[in-house]
Amino acid sequence: MTFLSATLSRVKPSPTIAVTTKAAELKAAGRDVIGLGAGEPDFDTPQNIKDAGVAAIAAGLTKYTAVDGIPELKQAICAKFKRDNDLTYTPAQVTVGTGGKQVLYNAFMATLNAGDEVIIPAPYWVSYPDMVLLGGGEPVFVAGDMAQGYKITADQLEAAITPKTKWFLFNSPSNPTGAGYSWEELKALTDVLVRYPDVWVLTDDMYEHLAYGDFKFCTPAQVEPALYDRTLTMNGVSKAYAMTGWRIGYAAGPEVLINAIRKVQSQSTSNPCSISQWAAVEALNGTQEFLAPNNDLFVTRRDLVVDLLNKASGIICPKPEGAFYVYPSIAGCIGKTSPAGTVIENDEVFATALLEETGVAVVFGAAFGLSPNFRVSYATSNAALTEACNRIITFCEGLT
Repeated sequence: MTFLSATLSRVKPSPTIAVTTKAAELKAAGRDVIGLGAGEPDFDTPQNIKDAGVAAIAAGLTKYTAVDGIPELKQAICAKFKRDNDLTYTPAQVTVGTGGKQVLYNAFMATLNAGDEVIIPAPYWVSYPDMVLLGGGEPVFVAGDMAQGYKITADQLEAAITPKTKWFLFNSPSNPTGAGYSWEELKALTDVLVRYPDVWVLTDDMYEHLAYGDFKFCTPAQVEPALYDRTLTMNGVSKAYAMTGWRIGYAAGPEVLINAIRKVQSQSTSNPCSISQWAAVEALNGTQEFLAPNNDLFVTRRDLVVDLLNKASGIICPKPEGAFYVYPSIAGCIGKTSPAGTVIENDEVFATALLEETGVAVVFGAAFGLSPNFRVSYATSNAALTEACNRIITFCEGLT
């Protein structure tokens, strides 16, 4: 008799976590390692948010809360959606989870039946397909390659829709590419979705505030109000507010869906950390003044990395619209041999050789569903980024 669940055989561990863990192990063993794998800002949580967490502890706000969020946080989320996205929700339409990841997982667990399909544009965040599989559904991938700016077209979306399609999962700005859809590009997609009333929209807006230059963030229910009643708009405080470890994500959507998500959460984790919830209230209601200067730093880092990587032989690195990732192509490196004698057969071999031979940790493109590429997180110092990119340039120069 097999002890482990058959469902577990359908999924794999997170490659991004695996790369970060491997880099940490090498560093602990004394290797000079620069980790560019983690999707985590290097900024500290703003002081006013930390103070709110400390105040919650001092006030004894450390007990169980409502399963899917305290009323004060739900009110703050409603105010945020109105302020930033011109979307009107009531607290009954809001759910709060232990990170955006749990919100997505809950939504799939609450809605998917065997054979249901979820359309996922590729490249995609590594956890999307596995969460769909755990929920019993089937991921359907639609590739937006580098020539398309890593974005899919309306025609591609329509061609992927079948009678089994339950969800369209949308992420902009994107992890792993940083690609952002303009209002016009998103409107083309929502025009398709309006014609298919049985297809729901799940949008991952975690990088909303990390938008650069002329790019303006927008979200599907904002662009097409006709989709409001079948859209779950997910967001969180992890990235923009440098609160990754606080683990607070949230979403708003139709009450029938929110009630179903609450039921799933009530029988799994119950409420998110009470202290983190009060800190998130301050994050959403408090000053937003730090967002712009943080973005200025990210723009400088993005431009630094794009400029340096485009000097590497065999690499082409587009300039993304948002988030804190670049997703360069290594098509010009495939088939070559590294200085240590490794034949670069694919992007996973490239990333492994890069780590072992230079101490630079990146995530290979196949993990995100589009090859041959790799992802760099530039959420670290200019000095570390410069050194890492120079090592990549030297590594590529040594390929023969």
